[in-house]
Amino acid sequence: MARKVIDNPNSCTLVHAMNIIGGKWKPIIIYLLANGPLRFGKLVLFIPNISKKVLTQQLRELEDDGIIIRQRFAETPPRVEYSLSERGKGLLPILKHLSLWTSKNFDTIAFEDCKIVNL
Repeated sequence: MARKVIDNPNSCTLVHAMNIIGGKWKPIIIYLLANGPLRFGKLVLFIPNISKKVLTQQLRELEDDGIIIRQRFAETPPRVEYSLSERGKGLLPILKHLSLWTSKNFDTIAFEDCKIVNL
């Protein structure tokens, strides 16, 4: 399945950013990796509504864009961990501001505090 992108004829930086981190799952994946590396199985457990196919696709796209790092260990059985790159860590303050904006502007909803060490 090809990546869905917004046409960006004027090379707008915001459109480019949304093409990289926009969508339903990518901000959640970044949020989960903020506390450190996770294996694929843990990501599946933490995001129960995502299919393995979609998670794989989203992880590949984030890796291709330099947001996450996929580290493969030469072990039996094989082990792979995903972590945030420096570029990906740069997104954490932005996600924190989005979280604060949401809690400020939708105060009638009881949100659970985001428990991210690195935010």
